[in-house]
Amino acid sequence: MSEKKSIKIQTDSKKAKSEEVEPEDTQADEQTIDDEEDPVKELETKLEAKEKEAEENYDRLLRLSAEFENYKKRSSREAEEFRKFANQSLIKEMLSVVDNLELAMNSTNGHKAIDKDLVQGLEMTHKEILKVFEKFNVKPIEAMGQPFDPTFHEAVMQEETDDCAKNTVVNEMQRGYMIHDRLLRPSMVVVAKPKTNKDSEETDKND
Repeated sequence: MSEKKSIKIQTDSKKAKSEEVEPEDTQADEQTIDDEEDPVKELETKLEAKEKEAEENYDRLLRLSAEFENYKKRSSREAEEFRKFANQSLIKEMLSVVDNLELAMNSTNGHKAIDKDLVQGLEMTHKEILKVFEKFNVKPIEAMGQPFDPTFHEAVMQEETDDCAKNTVVNEMQRGYMIHDRLLRPSMVVVAKPKTNKDSEETDKND
C-alpha cells in the first residue's frame, strides 16, 4: 500500500511541474512576436533612408542639369562672339591701307597731270576693300555734321565757327569704324566752338 501512494505522489508532482512550465511558454511566444516586429521596423527605417537619399540625388541631378544648360548657353555665346570678332585684328590692320588709299585719291583732285587709269585703279581697290569690310559687318562711322560723341569720336582740335552749333563735328581727320556693335576705331574729328567777338572784347577792355 505504501508503494502505491508514493507513486501517486510522484505523479502529482510531475503534473504540477508540467503545469508550472506553461507561463514560461507564454513568455517565449511574446518574445517571438517582438522578434518578428523588429525586422519590419528595420525595413521601414531603411526605406525612409533610401527615400531621403533618392530626394537628395534628384535635387543634385536638377542642379547639375541647370549648370549644364548654363554652360551650353555660355559656350554658345562665346562661340558666337569669337565668330563675329575673329577677324578684328586683321581688319584693324587693314584700316591704315584704306586711309592711305583715301589720302592718295584726295591728293589727285584737281591735278590734270595724274594718270586717270591710276586714279581709277585706286578707286576700284578702295571699293573692293570696303566690300570686304561690309562682308564682315565693318561699317564707317558717320561723323560729319553730327554732335560730338566721346563714345565714337576723338576730338583732336576745335574750330571757331558760327555756322554750326557748339560741339558739332565740322571736319573728319581720320574715319572711324564699327565692327558689328563694337567700336573698332574712333573717328578723329574737329569740333565747332563759337567765334570770339574781338570788337566786343576790345570795348570791354576800354571800359
